Amino acid sequence: MPEGDTIHYAANRIRPILQGHVPDELTTPHPRFRADRWPEKLAGRAVERVEAHGKHLFLRFEGDLTIHSHLRMSGSWGTYPEGARWRRSPRRAWLVMRRGGRVVVQFDGPVLELMTGLRARVDQRIAALGPDIIKDDFDEQRFLRRLREDDPTRPIGDALLDQRTLAGIGNMWKVEACFAQGVDPWRPTGEVSDEEALGLVRWARPGMRESAANGTQDRWKLIYGTYGRPCPRCGTKIAQRGQWDDNRPTYWCPGCQS
Repeated sequence: MPEGDTIHYAANRIRPILQGHVPDELTTPHPRFRADRWPEKLAGRAVERVEAHGKHLFLRFEGDLTIHSHLRMSGSWGTYPEGARWRRSPRRAWLVMRRGGRVVVQFDGPVLELMTGLRARVDQRIAALGPDIIKDDFDEQRFLRRLREDDPTRPIGDALLDQRTLAGIGNMWKVEACFAQGVDPWRPTGEVSDEEALGLVRWARPGMRESAANGTQDRWKLIYGTYGRPCPRCGTKIAQRGQWDDNRPTYWCPGCQS
């Protein structure tokens, strides 16, 4: 699943193309949108803002209309010069917007909807989100309050993935933050101190902000995807087991994260 830094990076690429402008063309090629008449509803409307919060992306149009996207496991945003080959087949495009010789495409996104601004503000999938780890105004104390309101027996690696507690962080950043800070991702949250919890966030935040700006997520990987290889810190073989409702693969070192 694309993590918050990937979504912010997409928003940063889309913003100079669309924000403040009326798209030259907006189409919804996927059959599921044929009856929704998005091109007619959005015709002549400028994109006022391109925003991201956690793993959600919003295109806010004039007239209090918002396109909301969540990519889940399969979706992707792309930006291309007009005429360039797309990274995925055009048959997989759900939303295409053209302006000034550039193309913005959303592929395969299972959540793509046109909402009124009011609905976007009260929708609990959005309104219930925790503080965004990437944004300038990230509130550490709000994160801690939400963490402590959760089940204290829940493993900390599991709790970090709950977007109601901390919006934007995903499986890779959870794994690397726990490893970098020497915290066992299976330790109950009630046994993780506030200082340790903030240490996880403070380690992940600079890397996620850098990745959101320039797409450099890979350079922050330490043990993710290295099951069975020696730990770079102590030499113990890296372990892996599924965690959270989606059974996301969690990597950790049994030797130095105990």
